[in-house]
Amino acid sequence: MSPDGLATIGPLALERMHALGLRPDSVGGLTLGADPVSYAIAFASALAAEPIRAFTVRKEAKAHGTGRLIEGPFAAGDQVVVIEDVITTGGSAQRAIAAVRQAGATVIGVLAVVDREEGGREALAAENVPIIALVSISELLALVP
Repeated sequence: MSPDGLATIGPLALERMHALGLRPDSVGGLTLGADPVSYAIAFASALAAEPIRAFTVRKEAKAHGTGRLIEGPFAAGDQVVVIEDVITTGGSAQRAIAAVRQAGATVIGVLAVVDREEGGREALAAENVPIIALVSISELLALVP
């Protein structure tokens, strides 16, 4: 959530999505881990004059207020990239994918900041969408002296 982290992750994630031909209408995932990454991407997209909206998937729908599971400028029919801070088991991304699909959008990819390489990528393969990790744990560990 640091300014430097947001300024780095937003443009890098946007670049990686575009490199794979992914042009989502919106990005988001399960709160709280996906939130700052999604907002960084939305901000970077505005600066690039190709706006992508950000949304949040609640862990469960509120019993009061709107009672929605997805909050923010999300729309049925959106092309969506589901966001994760870290892929471990893939469970959070799968929950977000299910919520997004149930709300009438199409998931066109999953983007994570870090892949912990603990089976999450393999679990997400069943969703039949591209999976992007900005970095893997083995790449990070290779940087440690």
